[in-house]
Amino acid sequence: MNRLLPFFPELPIWAELKTLNQMTLDSRQVQQGDLFVALKGHQVDGRQFITKAIEQGAALVLAEADEGISEPELASEFAKCNLNRTACKVISVPNLPKMLSAIANVFYAEPSKKLTLVGITGTNGKTTTAQLFAQWRNLLGGKSAVMGTIGNGLYGQVQEAVNTTGSAIEIQRNLADFVTLGADFCAMEVSSHGLAQYRTEALDFDLAVFTNLSRDHLDYHNTMEEYAAAKFRLFSELSTKQQVINADDEIGKQWLAKLPQAVAVSINPTETLNQTRWLQAKNVSYTLQGAEIEFASSWGNGKLDSRLIGAFNVSNLLTAFAGLLALGYELQKLLETAPLLTGVCGRMECLVSEEVPQANPMVIVDYAHTPDALEKALQAARLHCDGKLWCVFGCGGDRDTGKRPLMASIAEQYADNVIVTDDNPRTEDPDIIFADIMQGFKKPKNVQKMHIRQYAIEQAISQADSKDVVLIAGKGHEDYQIIGTKKYHFSDQEVAKEFLG
Repeated sequence: MNRLLPFFPELPIWAELKTLNQMTLDSRQVQQGDLFVALKGHQVDGRQFITKAIEQGAALVLAEADEGISEPELASEFAKCNLNRTACKVISVPNLPKMLSAIANVFYAEPSKKLTLVGITGTNGKTTTAQLFAQWRNLLGGKSAVMGTIGNGLYGQVQEAVNTTGSAIEIQRNLADFVTLGADFCAMEVSSHGLAQYRTEALDFDLAVFTNLSRDHLDYHNTMEEYAAAKFRLFSELSTKQQVINADDEIGKQWLAKLPQAVAVSINPTETLNQTRWLQAKNVSYTLQGAEIEFASSWGNGKLDSRLIGAFNVSNLLTAFAGLLALGYELQKLLETAPLLTGVCGRMECLVSEEVPQANPMVIVDYAHTPDALEKALQAARLHCDGKLWCVFGCGGDRDTGKRPLMASIAEQYADNVIVTDDNPRTEDPDIIFADIMQGFKKPKNVQKMHIRQYAIEQAISQADSKDVVLIAGKGHEDYQIIGTKKYHFSDQEVAKEFLG
């Protein structure tokens, strides 16, 4: 709290925060006695809604000051913003986006200190790893919450989330709600956007986890270097008591050299791990039911029985395993409960016909929407495929265009048959998206193209044999499709299940 005081000279801000009801960035949600935060924003300047917020009953407004304002100017800036006809104060705050997490932390009584908070960052694997942490803690008798792509809430009771990592205010409010509901543990996905925009700045992480880094979000970060730097902030600039890092990732290796106390995790038995604490798979046997993992570690050796599919899920599982060991959980109890862990909706989710399973292919739905994720998903599916491997995928509109031909090249390399279809075209012309994708194929004539995603899924399943595997990639848990600016109900799982009978 003390580091914030210079930004509010001679104003009893901290006493006032305790008397307010809620804190919000949305003027439409303001009610009597609330604190309204007005940021300039990337698209809309929230300061234009200050009057509306006051009319709706705001008791205090924190407004982002323009760049270049110095502390001696705060008094005049405050006087200019203060609407004397009301009892509401309008305080102009320099660097408000950077300070917002700390202000919300005070407002909601430092909730991250009241439970075990695990932050997971990386391009792929964040959701599955977060769900495994929360699920495993519950199996051991705790009460967990999750925040991330699938939603926020107590494990198994999540509410849909707009962003992987919410605003600084939403994060603190959610944590406070979890504490009220009795949660003692929270696994949180921490996105590069959230780190770059200081949304997690004042959180106290008991554990920070890195899964991997591959191409994604370059429409925002511009370069891979900027993308990696945003991720590394979780380990270098934020408050984290312990760290777990994937040693099989090239960026992970670099970070481990900088973080000698971090736990190294590897599924490669030949990888040399120099950390004091480590966990490594020595042998992995893949079955139709999942995988058996023989491991060695600084905590001891043993065998994990997994019900998850694919090599990258072995990595996700070992990452959660190492994280819980670092937090002090007993090795034997973790081994006993591991077989009870289940997969995550839309993450290598297997769908098999119950009526006549021998007549239909195995269908796998996965969220893979980056080149690296698609490659790993296809490799994982191949481990369980006795026939041909089919891939149905598309690319989202209004997003990184550079990854489109890369995903096509990967689909052609690892799948036997490929159908390109619409993902979330948004406001972009689907034909332009298709054209970008098709540039990545060496033999485009072998590729089927179908804009209507339902038809693409049905065609893949109908053309596949019983020993084949059909991977439907890109949307995973999403139960909608965004066309133009409208969101329509659509679920890969529902379409596949109905067609499978």
